[in-house]
Order: sequence, then C-alpha cells, then structure tokens
Amino acid sequence: MTSFVLASASPARLAVLRSAGVEPVVRVSGVDEDALIAALGADAAPEHVVTELARAKAKDVLPVLARDGISDAVIVGCDSMLLIDGALQGKPGSVDVARERWSSMAGRSATLLTGHSVLRIAEGAVVGDAHDHSATVVHFASPPDADLEAYLATGEPLQVAGAFTLDSLGGWFVDRIEGDPSSVIGIGLPLVRRLLADVGVGVAELWATSGRGD
Repeated sequence: MTSFVLASASPARLAVLRSAGVEPVVRVSGVDEDALIAALGADAAPEHVVTELARAKAKDVLPVLARDGISDAVIVGCDSMLLIDGALQGKPGSVDVARERWSSMAGRSATLLTGHSVLRIAEGAVVGDAHDHSATVVHFASPPDADLEAYLATGEPLQVAGAFTLDSLGGWFVDRIEGDPSSVIGIGLPLVRRLLADVGVGVAELWATSGRGD
C-alpha cells in the first residue's frame, strides 16, 4: 500500500488534505530554513527559494521513514512565503514584526508563493521526484487598528507565512485572491495532483490507502 507522507507540522495543510479525502502520515522535517536560504544566496529567484525549501523538507524525512519501516510512499514537502516589494516574507515570529508586515501590506496586493515537492518511494528507494511552485495574488484589506491589534494578540499571524491566514481569523482581512485557495492555505491540491501524476501516482489511490503506513 502506498502511504501519503506529509513532511510538515502545519495543521492547515493537514486539514486541507483531510477534507480532500487523504489521511496522511505526518513526519515533520527538521530543515534549517534560514541556513538553506542563506546558502541559496541573495540573488536566488523567489520561486527557486520556496521550491528548494520544499525539496529539502521532503528529503529530510527519508531517514525517518526508513526507521519506521515505511518503504512504499509518496512524500510531499511544502514551503510558503509572501512576495511583496520584491522581498520574500516568511513567518514573522513576533507581534512587532507581524505588525510591521501588516502596515506594509494593508490595502495592497502581494503574491503568495508555495513550493511543492513530491518524492516517490518504492522498496525504500527514491524512484521518482517532481517539484514546482504555485503563485496566488492576495488582495489585503485595511483592518482598523483595533481589529489588527486583536488579531495580533491571538498569536495566529506570528507563525504563518506573510502574517496572515486565509482559512481562519486572517480571512476577515483578505478581500480576494487570484489563484488557488488551497495553495494559500499551504498545499495546492491542483499542483500536488499534477506532481503525483508525474511520479506515477493517481489521487484516487490515496483516498483508499492513506495512513496505512503509520
């Protein structure tokens, strides 16, 4: 049976997959994102950065799967960052940084980039890989100061790319998007479907077999 392995601790990505009929095996990667971004260099294209982060996360869980005896699987790694004013923004990590981010993006548009990587494992060996990125334009509202401060106080925007969510409290402050909503949440179903096909796996296979390797 082919297991679907999500190399992420994101509850939003897990929720997207579950609502789409897949119960993944979750194995969280330990990639040092800052170190990898630094190694890619300041001139790396934003799309390349998020895709390489996704690839690194997928590869990072390979030893864990071997330890756990999962030898037939597809591993999916993802990474999301917001591109605004030519700069990539990841998780703000603090209220002050999140507030500063919102002051720069309120009432404006930015592009949410999500890198996706799929590895196909058979008999414990990598037999296929595919990767790409998705890009979705997000049009932000200008929340009143009181609402923004209340949002920051929840802690939600501190640990998500771009300091906002689409599927939770932050959705109140997104006027509209142009592109795939699931990719803004963190894992783009249309793109993952294509990448799975590239490594010879059909989506319907995963509806019946996901989670069997856990």
